Amino acid sequence: MGISDKLIRVEHVTKEYNHGQIKALDDCNVEIAQGEVVAIIGPSGSGKSTLLRSLNLLEVPTSGSIWFEGVNLTDSKVNLDLHRQRMGMVFQHFNLFPHKTVLQNITMAPIRLKHLSKEEAHMQAMNLLEKIGLADKAHEYPSMLSGGQKQRIAIIRALAMNPEVMLFDEPTSALDPEMVGEVLELMRRLAQDGMTMVVVTHEMGFAREVASRVLFMDAGSIKEENTPDRLFNHPQNPRLKEFLSKIL
Repeated sequence: MGISDKLIRVEHVTKEYNHGQIKALDDCNVEIAQGEVVAIIGPSGSGKSTLLRSLNLLEVPTSGSIWFEGVNLTDSKVNLDLHRQRMGMVFQHFNLFPHKTVLQNITMAPIRLKHLSKEEAHMQAMNLLEKIGLADKAHEYPSMLSGGQKQRIAIIRALAMNPEVMLFDEPTSALDPEMVGEVLELMRRLAQDGMTMVVVTHEMGFAREVASRVLFMDAGSIKEENTPDRLFNHPQNPRLKEFLSKIL
């Protein structure tokens, strides 16, 4: 796959706050190919979520450009909503609509944005719910679900739009420890099915086993990127060595 074929390209992206006093991102460059699973790790406040949220311009870079499927998303003439439909986003706190049933949560965007008929959208939603063993929850409200169930519903709600890439912003950090496994298992299955994924995570086991590449961030910049084996077993950057010594 040539450079221009990369699904996502981040070029010299900087994000500043308070007129440049705070640099949340500092000259970040990364390319993500189709089918890759890229895990982003690092200490709190290192810019991981800011970088992830820049990929679909939920955070607008101060300078630099973000390319997705060959289109510069930072160009003001681009129809951003159109491209965002092709990027599934899963947040830390589920963001399900509390007043809508599980089925309504999943079918709303495909009906509104993809103009699927209600029947098509329902059939697709039920198929997805079957796959994760939650078809019996279709007519329940989010308040009746466990945290792990809510997060799996949030993931398949994003999948219902048939995205090209899935962006995960610390998808397990708000969950009770015993629910983390069921969410990571679904993400593992997505990776095995070839879904392109970018995952900000504190789950080092997941980064090790599932990611094809790991980025380590500190102080707003990407300090090291490598395969999980090289990055965890043979770290080069002193800050990465220090970080791993504390968490592994």
